[in-house]
Amino acid sequence: MSNNWNKILITSLLLFVAALSFAQQKQPKTNSPYSRLGLGNLLNQNFAWVNAMGNLSATAQDPYHVNLLNPASLSALRSASFEIGLKARYANLMTSSGETDVWSGSLGYISLAFPIFNPISEELSRRTQAVDWGMNFALVPYTLVGYNVETIEMREDIGLISSIFEGSGGTYRFIWGNGVKYKNLSVGANLGFIFGKINRNQVVNFDSLDVSYANIFHDDFSINGFVWNVGIQYDLLLKSDRDKGKKQHKGDKLIIGVYGNSNMNIEAEGSQLYHRFNRFYNDYDTIRNVPLTTYPAKLPAEISGGLMYLKANKYRLGINYTHARWSNYENGAKPEELKNTYQISFGGEIIPQYNSYNSYLKTVRYRIGAYYGTDPRSDEFKKQLTNYGITLGIGFPIKLPRGQMSFVNTAFEFGKFGTEEGLQENYIAMTLGFTLNDDHWFFKRKFN
Repeated sequence: MSNNWNKILITSLLLFVAALSFAQQKQPKTNSPYSRLGLGNLLNQNFAWVNAMGNLSATAQDPYHVNLLNPASLSALRSASFEIGLKARYANLMTSSGETDVWSGSLGYISLAFPIFNPISEELSRRTQAVDWGMNFALVPYTLVGYNVETIEMREDIGLISSIFEGSGGTYRFIWGNGVKYKNLSVGANLGFIFGKINRNQVVNFDSLDVSYANIFHDDFSINGFVWNVGIQYDLLLKSDRDKGKKQHKGDKLIIGVYGNSNMNIEAEGSQLYHRFNRFYNDYDTIRNVPLTTYPAKLPAEISGGLMYLKANKYRLGINYTHARWSNYENGAKPEELKNTYQISFGGEIIPQYNSYNSYLKTVRYRIGAYYGTDPRSDEFKKQLTNYGITLGIGFPIKLPRGQMSFVNTAFEFGKFGTEEGLQENYIAMTLGFTLNDDHWFFKRKFN
């Protein structure tokens, strides 16, 4: 790649990091009133290259990139892959009474994956392993809570009541994944641990009474436990008659992918402290004090499946459907009723000419997608939230010393979240992902 392209990519990185730092200084991580429900806002778990194709998580596989959600795809790795993603988000929040703009940003994911059997060693030794095996370690945010909302109500018997709602925190998943391929069938499993803490505060002011006072509520809870999912992918190779009638694989294949998990039992720990502040006497009166208590909790079953047509080093096109039974969600520390969800998405990628020597832009990966789905939470009118949008992205290949191939991946989401009757968010979500590849991991050197 030319020095000019190196300068462009480095400059883009610096500008993105600067914008991200500015956003975090000016705003909390997020300001989404809906995040007070459930575990907060469910975050997209897909890495940038999958996200840009509309979240084709069931079938995505690549020799240089990680697909976190379907562990069977890890068997396709041909190079050690270190991936890190940065996220930024702009949202315009609208209600019948007004609107506001919110910027937020955070670390999106960090991952280290590698093939157990080095492909270069296999080629030099002229010995091929019966199976392909890939392994991955990753840390990803799972949910995010962040809101700061003030409401004002006038009642004839009490007068003016002002309430302030604040919340912060979130949850994370640490994942250890393995994927094994034998012939055309790949199977895999992700084993992991979910953890995190969520803080919720509410202040209700009664300023119109003769003795002004405020009720202050502190609700904190944390969750932790083991999580898992399993996946499969099957490559249906498409062949053509060549070389005197012999059928040879021409690089085209149809990928069938499925992954999922059953209900997962975890633990929640919660505490409550409610007290009343009397402004006349300037003292506190405890209303409720529940010390830290352990409760049972449950995360829902989920299944996702899809189809993808892949023409090697040319293009891919796919469709994906995901269903999660959030009606089975339980949290003894903060009981709530949630609804089942689904998402349908489609998208693809095109590479004009992956081995072009005279045009760098022809080697770039161009991605596009779209999605529509529901969220487990509902608005104040009991109507389930929806989320839909389109995705765009570009994958910039970077050739490092020793011929190593790495990538800078971008993904942009232009979407709408919420309900028509309640709060609605028009948002732009941006992900900048870096993939550093090295095919010399586990390389067996020979000395004469």
